[in-house]
Amino acid sequence: MNNQRRNILKYGAILGAMPIISKFSVFSNLIGAEISSVSSGLVKNGVVLNATHWGMLNITVKDGVIVKSEPYQKVSGIYNSLQYTVPDSVYKSRIKYPMVRKSYLENPDSPKPELRGKDEWVRVRYEDAIKLVARELKKTRKEHGDESIYAGSQGWKSSGNMHSSTILLHRFMNLTGGAIVTMGNYSTGAVSFTMPHVVGSIEVYEQQTSWPVVLEHSKVVVIWGANPILTLKIAWTTTDELGYKYFEELKQKDIEIVVIDPIKSETVKYYDKCTHIPIRPNTDVAMMLGMAHYLYTSGKYDKDFIESYTYGFDKFLPYLLGQSDGIAKTPEWASEICKISADTIRALADKFKDNRTMFISGWSMQRAHHGEQPHWMLIALASMIGQIGLPGGGFGYSYHYANGGVPTCKGGVITGINKGKRGNFDENGNFIGTQKTDASQEWEQKAKKHNFPAPRIAEMLLNPGKVIDHNGKKITYADTQFIYWAGGNPLTHHQDLNMLVKAWRKPRTVVVNEIYWTPTAKMADIVFPITTSFERNDIVMSGEYSNMHIVPMKQAIEKLYEAKDDYQVFSDLCKAYADGLYEEYTQGGKSEMDWIKEFYNSAYEQVKAIPDLTVDMKPFDEFWAENKPVIFSSTPESDEYVRYAKFREDPILNVLGTPSGLIEIYSDVVANMHYDDCMGHPAWFEPAEWLGMKDKPAEFHMVSSHPADRLHSQLNYASIRDNYAVANREPIWINKKDAQKKGINDGDIVRVFNKRGEVLAGAILTDDFGEGIVKLNEGAWYDPDENGMCKNGCPNVLTIDIPSSKLANGNIAHTALVNIEKFTGKEPELTAFSDPKFA
Repeated sequence: MNNQRRNILKYGAILGAMPIISKFSVFSNLIGAEISSVSSGLVKNGVVLNATHWGMLNITVKDGVIVKSEPYQKVSGIYNSLQYTVPDSVYKSRIKYPMVRKSYLENPDSPKPELRGKDEWVRVRYEDAIKLVARELKKTRKEHGDESIYAGSQGWKSSGNMHSSTILLHRFMNLTGGAIVTMGNYSTGAVSFTMPHVVGSIEVYEQQTSWPVVLEHSKVVVIWGANPILTLKIAWTTTDELGYKYFEELKQKDIEIVVIDPIKSETVKYYDKCTHIPIRPNTDVAMMLGMAHYLYTSGKYDKDFIESYTYGFDKFLPYLLGQSDGIAKTPEWASEICKISADTIRALADKFKDNRTMFISGWSMQRAHHGEQPHWMLIALASMIGQIGLPGGGFGYSYHYANGGVPTCKGGVITGINKGKRGNFDENGNFIGTQKTDASQEWEQKAKKHNFPAPRIAEMLLNPGKVIDHNGKKITYADTQFIYWAGGNPLTHHQDLNMLVKAWRKPRTVVVNEIYWTPTAKMADIVFPITTSFERNDIVMSGEYSNMHIVPMKQAIEKLYEAKDDYQVFSDLCKAYADGLYEEYTQGGKSEMDWIKEFYNSAYEQVKAIPDLTVDMKPFDEFWAENKPVIFSSTPESDEYVRYAKFREDPILNVLGTPSGLIEIYSDVVANMHYDDCMGHPAWFEPAEWLGMKDKPAEFHMVSSHPADRLHSQLNYASIRDNYAVANREPIWINKKDAQKKGINDGDIVRVFNKRGEVLAGAILTDDFGEGIVKLNEGAWYDPDENGMCKNGCPNVLTIDIPSSKLANGNIAHTALVNIEKFTGKEPELTAFSDPKFA
């Protein structure tokens, strides 16, 4: 503590000497004065309701300490291990104080970015960190322009409509002059840019045909490239958990279940009587093409649906029949690629055509090289089957995510804080308002030129000025000098992390708002410690599709250490940056509770305006004191909802958002882009790495699935890790025969490697998939040694960082070959969850 005090005094003197334009006569008021605390009303002993991505939770507090968490309600019998982890979320791996990297603090004008991740950290006063960030951000804008600022926030930020780190960051950046942001995301990077050309909407986040309809009318349910029994543990806001209830009911129904997946997943094991098709990884398009060829040549496809509801089938047909490239896409051709017999391909096609069939597709297939193709081809196949728009037929792309298909409820919808308007400044840097001007419109056009697809961040940082193709347009990478990241952990979730580390050390300044000492926080220059959602108040709705509950997210304990809410950090930065920004950002100094009450009251007024709606929705103060969610109910109309039913009923009155108004099996728009890696129709492209290639660069296909006991990299630090870690490493599943050949036994530490990097993992031998495949779950915190080898088994050290295609530029995390061998060296110490070095 004495050393810490000396450092605070030493570096406080450095910071105090820094000039800054903004006035600080009122800085003493920043810390909590205008952003009021409600801690006086905390429950010291008792149960508090809160919400996380993994559900509504009862938080038990004893003497002001969280001792337990458990589900608020049990909707299904499927166990969710994440719901019991709150104490670890609050008390483990926390960033306790504002920190600045030593070399950066000593000379921000020459900050030695190559030392990020290696340098020591210095504790500073919160107000000095605020000064430093405001000063350096303003300096960067002046010297390099607003486009040199990147507001990064790709990840699963905390639940809650008030404390949304992504929105709060972008609100701050917009107000202070603008910043470059990303387009799309890692989850649906390929398909979300493809579907508008095919069905006229983003599709992957749309409501699905309701579960009651599926359970009543479907005869076959095909779960293709999805693992809902695992992925429905979570939701983007907070899960209503009803997806599990419906998947339970599916098991009890007389409905045939087919699961197409390279591995025997949790879903395959749950539906123990299902038909499991263990397809070779990355070959789904070939299998679909084989079915389509069989249906067409046998005359079994639905010609009427194709002619009435689709466009371009005649332009797709020459490719399917091999007239354009000399390769007919027969079941035999497909079998050679996907390693499923031609007879099975034909039998499945007959089954799907002869029975009311619902295709439940996940997103894993499109996180691959040429990931634009699988979902496009699945829609083409579903169109040939002809059941789109019929009860229990067609396709759905979000049954596995956030409880898609749960009927939408009727009631009020909570609003949230928004990204605000872009601020305008005079030549002296004084804030002059947010009105629309020619200058701000000019900036918006410039931002569109520089905003880039989310998975291209490393390429962007390494190649300023490079021009790339994206969805028919040109994007020019900006020269990024300043990164501000709030929410997310790119130094784990991005591909080819050794490349990203090089890229991350290029900008002059990296600021991170973070709760934990994640790999990303350790690779920053300035870090603000942020509160967990259990140390602040918020409000959220459960169910992205159902809108079933309004949930009070009650603060359970006092803020720990020197953690601040993101809202306070950005509000204080506004005050430090320029006069007038604070009032604009906070709308006159609103507290968190002011915003939360406003959001609730908006929904309350919506409910009161709906005739004959019977809902037990109380005025805000009563709702907040009661500590219970508001519950809305579905309607007969939402219970009976069938996606594309209106389109099927009348495709002229209910046109889709495509140029033809129909499902576009062939897109003239895409074809006219003339890309060499994406045609105007779905097609089979050989991936950059796959098991069927000649001269394989490595031996095994690595499947990097969603983990069972965390949300991506969230909770990797939690004690739940003790249940799955092997030799204190991330587990890797290896086929027993492959392991025997390599001399690997259960529990051995193995080295997994390819030309991009190497990781250590703990071996588990399995029969859940065939030879030539290994499974290493995504989300393990990147923990490199001095040579870049990850000691914690993060698979993204090994994945490829190239785009899916020029159309969408999605990530291809599921396209990667690796080698594996028993590790014989000295076991390195795991440091993933330890504090970094402090000065």
